[in-house]
Amino acid sequence: MLLLQFSTSHYCRKARLGLGYKHLSYQVENLAPGLHALKLKPLTGMTTLPVLLPQQPGQPESVGDSTRIFHFLDRYQAEPALGLSDAQQNAEVWAIEDWFDESIGVAARFVYYDFRAGEGKQVDPSLASQAMIRVVRWQYGIHQVSVELARERLERAIAFLGHRWSSAGSGRAGYLVGDRLTAADLAAAALLSPLALIPTYRQQYPWLFDRIRQIHEICQEPLPPGLS
Repeated sequence: MLLLQFSTSHYCRKARLGLGYKHLSYQVENLAPGLHALKLKPLTGMTTLPVLLPQQPGQPESVGDSTRIFHFLDRYQAEPALGLSDAQQNAEVWAIEDWFDESIGVAARFVYYDFRAGEGKQVDPSLASQAMIRVVRWQYGIHQVSVELARERLERAIAFLGHRWSSAGSGRAGYLVGDRLTAADLAAAALLSPLALIPTYRQQYPWLFDRIRQIHEICQEPLPPGLS
């Protein structure tokens, strides 16, 4: 299997966690932003990453989108499953996964790039890095108002996780749904990982980054910047 990715993308990290959780062997190909579209368009008709190339007989040529990759992985190899056998719990797993994918991951991107453009410039002060950050901020409409809305979304998401990941005696054993890791846990761990570089989040929510670290270790995925 070959995973086409941006090396710094938290959505690509999400796909890698899924592959690692399944203990599947794969390689990665890091694409250059902008030029990546030339390779992706013929494969998926889209220009977004990650894209998984199964490279297996009888399997699709390509699977685009991290959520679709999760579903493909469950079809390709049933265990360990990313969903749950109980229908109600399984519906909750994929609802939480979708919430993180469509809303919270975007909010993390906004807050992260706002940090990198301001007090976090020292992470990589090079002209190339700062130029890339300006392009991303323009591309996604990252400005003061959108960043404040993103912070509010993150606070709600972290409060939700706090009830399930950090509460002793909750009966959930540190899992978002059920009694084991699912797509919901992997999505949350990947899509909140950019916050590990922001000192205020690490100081305020140490339990959050402890859990993100644990999930990465279970999935045999290198830790994100700020936790490594």
